[in-house]
Amino acid sequence: MDGRSQSATPTASRRGAASSTSGQIGWNKDSKFETDDFVGQVRQSLRNVIAVLACDGAGPEHIVSMTWYFTSKREYLANLKGVGEAYRETIGRCFPAMTAVEVSALMEDRAKVEIQAVAVAPDP
Repeated sequence: MDGRSQSATPTASRRGAASSTSGQIGWNKDSKFETDDFVGQVRQSLRNVIAVLACDGAGPEHIVSMTWYFTSKREYLANLKGVGEAYRETIGRCFPAMTAVEVSALMEDRAKVEIQAVAVAPDP
């Protein structure tokens, strides 16, 4: 293992403020799920991550790590193409260090995915 897939160097300067989101699930700003579709929830979770980071002046290019929690590894693997498309539509071509974990449940019963992110926002 050469380590390149195990770490990430942010596009942003290493100087700046760290910004960490709490886990973001696939519901909208009104805390309502619009879909039970796995890819739809991934897309909305990613949108929520971006919205939270924007409050701290960070964007997708500043993300240095992400942790994804799925309730079904099988459903994740069956939807890799759609997950990749949702990721590129939302995050773009930024690839921080990522960890994916299958969990037995999330706190919201309808949630299928929860994504937590850490970014380094550039100094103003």
